[in-house]
Parts: sequence; C-alpha cells; structure tokens
Amino acid sequence: MIYTVHQAKTQLSKLLAQAEAGEEVIIARGKAPSVRLIPIAKASNADTALSGPRVPGAWKGRFELPDSFFDPLPQEELALWEGGID
Repeated sequence: MIYTVHQAKTQLSKLLAQAEAGEEVIIARGKAPSVRLIPIAKASNADTALSGPRVPGAWKGRFELPDSFFDPLPQEELALWEGGID
C-alpha cells in the first residue's frame, strides 16, 4: 500500500504494525514513491550474546592499560580538550 508523507505522519503506529506483519508499506512524496518500511530481522542468538545484560568484570584479563595511560596530558593536548586552543 502507498501512503503520502502526511498520511504516514498521522498513522505511523498503524504503518509500523503493517510492516511488522509483512505487508508492503511505501511512503511517497507527492506521487513518487520515496521509501519502503521493512521490519528489522529478529536478533539471532549470536546477536543477543553481545546485547544481553551487562556483567561487571566481563573484560577482566582481556587487555591491560599501560602505565603511561595515567600520565598527565601534554599542555597542548589538555588545552584542546578544555577548549583553550582554536
């Protein structure tokens, strides 16, 4: 089904439901089709492993910060961070 931009603005929830149900939803600028709404695929198990609940300490032992990481920044770089140099 083709909808105008105005129709899409006023019926967005309905159009999202239609697209999620597998219906073709096209939004047109004037009479020219412009975009097609499509649902995002469900996440696979591999994707959910990366986006699951956060676990404190999960990265422990995977990398080390060098001691130099904690050294003070050079004055020139510090000024850039603080907005002192254009």
